[in-house]
Amino acid sequence: QVQLVESGGGLVQAGGSLRLSCVASGRTGSSYRMGWFRQPPGKEREFVAAFSWTGSTYYADSVKGRFTISRDNAKNTVYLQMNSLKPEDTAVYYCAARLPGRSYYRDDNYDYWGQGTQVTVSL
Repeated sequence: QVQLVESGGGLVQAGGSLRLSCVASGRTGSSYRMGWFRQPPGKEREFVAAFSWTGSTYYADSVKGRFTISRDNAKNTVYLQMNSLKPEDTAVYYCAARLPGRSYYRDDNYDYWGQGTQVTVSL
């Protein structure tokens, strides 16, 4: 019922920046909370950033201080601004939606997922 479409991925050199966008459509509402996950090549999907029940932002230690999650409710869009990118940030990035009351850091708790967008950081 909720469709998430991501964009903004691509190839960037280390130290560069990218902004990912995720547009939600369908039966969306303010009851949903958004998060970002990523899956490096050959590895498990991991938490990146998310909004809490109250709208506070939380980040994985690996990206804190470099990445920023934000949203534009009027556009039904969530963003992930990625600065000071490192080669280890290379991954497929996913946006996801969950209902409040579920842990933001667990991918099992997210009900809807985007298709993923590839981010590649070169030296």
